[in-house]
Amino acid sequence: MGFTEEHRKWVEDHISRRTGERRGRLERGHGHGERMFAEKVWWPMMGHFDDLHPEYEVLDWRGWPYFVDFAWKPGQVKFAFEVKGYGPHVQNTDRTRYRQELNRETYLQIAGYRVVAIPYDDLEANPENTIFLLRSLLMPYLALRTEEKEAFSRLERDILQIAVRSNGDIRPVDLVRELGIDLRTVRKCMRSLCEKGKFKPIVSQVSGRVCRYEYVHSLNDIQLW
Repeated sequence: MGFTEEHRKWVEDHISRRTGERRGRLERGHGHGERMFAEKVWWPMMGHFDDLHPEYEVLDWRGWPYFVDFAWKPGQVKFAFEVKGYGPHVQNTDRTRYRQELNRETYLQIAGYRVVAIPYDDLEANPENTIFLLRSLLMPYLALRTEEKEAFSRLERDILQIAVRSNGDIRPVDLVRELGIDLRTVRKCMRSLCEKGKFKPIVSQVSGRVCRYEYVHSLNDIQLW
């Protein structure tokens, strides 16, 4: 199926699973700019809408809702994509709305979201530039290329993506916390990844036990797409 049918099914699926203002916001808010981002950037770049949530609600510390145009949540990472036109966000704003917008973006980052502003004008005139920038930004967070996926389990791929993001050593306890799995499973998975040449075990000089793992970088890292 092409974009039009997949986009319709995606939006209808999210509407069917929402109630109240969350539903109303999606019905009202997924407008021209948001559809243009989905059609001209996300669909050509990804080919699907997995893990992408339109008009996504984020509650602040007071319980007040913020809605972002798109939230992308593939596992443990969270991105907020905001389509911004020059008129509504710059030309026609005032000091109060400008201040509120900046505070809103800061809070989203406190809540763990990486906020990415998408210029509306680029969606109209130069969507290829937006695709290039997003690919460069998201590359470390995406699954391994199709050929490599067959060599690794889903859990192993999750660990490899964490390793690429951290750009350093990984401790088993960190994986337990981030992935929500038990230590025994982590150790079994890390032994498998060591055998496949993706990590080197680092032994503590005090206890003589493996205390962390060093990620083995390779040229294939650039294929994380």
